[in-house]
Amino acid sequence: MDTTTVIILVLVALVVIALLAGALMAKQRRDQAKRSELRDRFGPEYDRAVQQHGSEDKAARDLGEVAKARDKLDIRPLTPQQQQRYDAEWLSVQTAFVDAPENAVRDADRLVGEVMRDRGYPVEDFEAKADMVRADHPEVAEHYRAATAIRQRTEAGSGGYTTEDLRQAFMHYRALFAELLEGEAGRHRVDLTERERAGQEVRGPAGDDNR
Repeated sequence: MDTTTVIILVLVALVVIALLAGALMAKQRRDQAKRSELRDRFGPEYDRAVQQHGSEDKAARDLGEVAKARDKLDIRPLTPQQQQRYDAEWLSVQTAFVDAPENAVRDADRLVGEVMRDRGYPVEDFEAKADMVRADHPEVAEHYRAATAIRQRTEAGSGGYTTEDLRQAFMHYRALFAELLEGEAGRHRVDLTERERAGQEVRGPAGDDNR
């Protein structure tokens, strides 16, 4: 093989290497831009996904699929009439918490599901709802998971929760409910413990008086 052929082959190899390196760098930039976009969109849920999956790449794939599913939906605002109706229903459930906290927590979960359905979110199962909460309301997604975990324990009838757990679950649902109602429920962000501190009226899960 003569010197000219060797030089040509070396030059071709260098060009191929440069092209591959450029393609790799371009992909890395695209991946970084995508991760940055997902981090901005999902906030605290991005870090949670990284922790859950053990790597940024897996977390980005997971959240990318969630974002893609969300962006296919036609989410609509509630009408003023719907907002007023749900606002009134929430106040009724909140008042009922004092005497029947377990039922109030279950009703809070029901109201959240109904608002999501009316706005166009999928509500077939918890995972579908939770993913959409992650996409549109990442700041309160953890609230929703925590509240649901407590509600599921009340339905199982196995105990393992306290009146304080129920109060926390209700507050978690209230945070998401306010987000879903686009701020309409914000004026009802009163401290649920006011009556508890004043009269210690909330009964425990087994009907015991927490006094």
